[in-house]
Amino acid sequence: MVEIYGIKNCNTVKKALDWLAEHEISYTFHDFKKEPAREEKLTEWSKKVSWEQLVNKKGTTWRKLSKEEQDNVKDFSSGIQILLQHNSMIKRPIIEYNDLILLGFDDNVYLSTLKLPH
Repeated sequence: MVEIYGIKNCNTVKKALDWLAEHEISYTFHDFKKEPAREEKLTEWSKKVSWEQLVNKKGTTWRKLSKEEQDNVKDFSSGIQILLQHNSMIKRPIIEYNDLILLGFDDNVYLSTLKLPH
């Protein structure tokens, strides 16, 4: 089963959800606006991808932080804490499939990883 985490109105999340629907892959969607990410989940993900990859430094939320706040995000602990405070800063979507974690949307990666038999 595919688990997908993100924010419904995020364009990248929409692309991923559309792709899953188009390829008839069933999934469970977890909306950070309704189900904020928990520390345990962020820690679990960071064992498979680095905590740095989880922090979306290209997004609006990151840019709204002060320079001091940005500079204080320098290790696992501070990275997880900022993500707990600002779930919208988590790179999206996050897809869990089997033992894999996929970040963002990439058609080729999805095709090679998620193409399941119907």
